[in-house]
Amino acid sequence: MTICRIFASIFLTTFVVVSLFFSAQAHATDISELETPAGLSLWYVQEKSIPILSVEISFPRGGVHEPDGLGGLANMVSATLDEGAGDLDALAFQTRLEELAISMSFSSSNDTFRISLKTLSKNRDEAFRLLALALQQPRFDQKAVERIKSQIQTRLIGQLEDANSIAAKTWFKKTYGDHPYGRPTLGTKESVARITSADLKTFVENNFRLEGLIIGAVGDVDPQEIARLLDVALSGLPRNTVTPEVSKVMPSSKGSTIVIRKPNPQSVVMFGMPGIMRDDPDYYAAYVMNYVLGGGGFTSRLYQEVREKRGLAYSVYSYLYPFEHSAIYLGGLGTANERVAESVEVVKAEIKKLADKGISDDELAKAKVFLNGSFPLRLDSNAKIARMLVAIRISNLGRDYIERRPGFINTVSAEDIRRVARRLLQPNAMTWVIVGDPADIDG
Repeated sequence: MTICRIFASIFLTTFVVVSLFFSAQAHATDISELETPAGLSLWYVQEKSIPILSVEISFPRGGVHEPDGLGGLANMVSATLDEGAGDLDALAFQTRLEELAISMSFSSSNDTFRISLKTLSKNRDEAFRLLALALQQPRFDQKAVERIKSQIQTRLIGQLEDANSIAAKTWFKKTYGDHPYGRPTLGTKESVARITSADLKTFVENNFRLEGLIIGAVGDVDPQEIARLLDVALSGLPRNTVTPEVSKVMPSSKGSTIVIRKPNPQSVVMFGMPGIMRDDPDYYAAYVMNYVLGGGGFTSRLYQEVREKRGLAYSVYSYLYPFEHSAIYLGGLGTANERVAESVEVVKAEIKKLADKGISDDELAKAKVFLNGSFPLRLDSNAKIARMLVAIRISNLGRDYIERRPGFINTVSAEDIRRVARRLLQPNAMTWVIVGDPADIDG
């Protein structure tokens, strides 16, 4: 192939990819706000070119709403909902999904319980019928529950020796103490062992409610049809919530260093401090700032200083982590035991430098280009668009958010970065957890 043909091929491929991204973004902005006959609210994007329906559903109840002593309950519910429902046992339910190529998955986080459904449009009636059974008539048969419990216990046993898991559990416990955010979403061996089928049913009854339900959908059917299907799946659920609210909490700004000694050749380092809520006016300034500090991969300051210039670690990163009731700013790295102290000092120095001096105009311009240019990657499939619709609704960003988002990024100024950096980046407020056998560090 000649050089000209190679460049022509590259240009054509790039043009097609970019065109697809902007086409996806254009479709995603055509959002309809609908109400089903049963009174359910949803955002819907009609996409007629692909005969697939993708639906994302979010209940505003997750791990923080578990009863004391039953940590991991929400996660176990998510793992057992498709293990039989109605008159179908686990094998029959899974077989029916496979026969019709229906993808149905459940997941739990601290603040939400999520459902993802994807089906060929021609199989939509059966797909939504099966979803209705899973949500309204889950079986939680003892045999299936014990099998899933055994799988989770095996995973928890593995985490006991996993440095990353140990660091995360320790950091969150130190930061949040007895608040629900301080407990692991998978639970513990002891708490999972206590969970019964009755506990799973109680969680479903108390938390699968229509109040606060958020739905996003993308597909090729008419709005009236998606509304009908969602009523089939969801309208039989109770309407009002009975779960108590969770108190807001911000992590302590009192810094500390915890070292957990393990005879490993390398140490895992996790660090963090109080963060910024998603609805804070400074959120986008913090978002752009973090891209420059540790969120920009190979181009970030931490990566350049820690890995490229000094070869201290293979990777280093930072990210904003807003919950519904709290917010933290986290980061991490892994390095040889004899280089932990130096790595920590470099990270602290870069955080202090950004807090004191902000970022350059060139860094700001490049961050904006990347953050806006990469955003369409989140919209290149029906399923991704459905997830985005739910995320936008959870954060109350408005139906026109996708169109307005570039403006939020572009209006961030260097002074905004300096202000938010002084506010957030406080090395003395950082909690450090180091798992390994680091030299020259006590904790």
